[in-house]
Amino acid sequence: MTTDDLSIRPPRQERSRLAWARVLDAGARLIEEEGYEGFTIAAVCERAGVSVATIYARAASKDALFLAVYEHVLADITGEELVLEDSSRWDALPTPELIREAVSTVADRFLLHSRFLGSVILLSGTHAELRRRGAMYSQALGDRFSSLVLRREAEIARENPVEAVDACFRMVFSTLAIHVSYGAGFESGREMSDAALVREIRELAASYLLAPVS
Repeated sequence: MTTDDLSIRPPRQERSRLAWARVLDAGARLIEEEGYEGFTIAAVCERAGVSVATIYARAASKDALFLAVYEHVLADITGEELVLEDSSRWDALPTPELIREAVSTVADRFLLHSRFLGSVILLSGTHAELRRRGAMYSQALGDRFSSLVLRREAEIARENPVEAVDACFRMVFSTLAIHVSYGAGFESGREMSDAALVREIRELAASYLLAPVS
């Protein structure tokens, strides 16, 4: 499938923009509730209250529509992540608390959007374009996390602070991705609540970055 096949023809009139917004919101709810298997053009039309012609006026295929919904949701999530760039939110925090709260900010994105993200993470294993786009968003989040934590680079007790912060983000991201994709208890027989998991990875991150290396 070419890039043109996946492109969206944007609506120009207000009425069309409102209808398209309903389509994107309906598609997001379907992915949350039914996964990709339940995401069909007919189901989206029914939920959004639009005709099939409305969809095909904007998107050439189910895949194009799916990716438009994905971009719609990820734009909202990216907006939430911008708190990591807000100096007023972080500058007064002691370094251990800054690290813990940065981890919580990443975790909140996963947990607040767990059903949607779980579905798309699983699908990205077999969907090349989704994987490509997902990697871009994931790496942008990693860059925000690293830029924030590396403001306190002088306090990071590792030989290479940049590599250490990157490894810390990978640990946090991977743990949360598995959690929302497969559920509690997948990788361990001891199930943990969301709150307990976040509490543990907050402490792991702070300890790894700040505890002196013996």
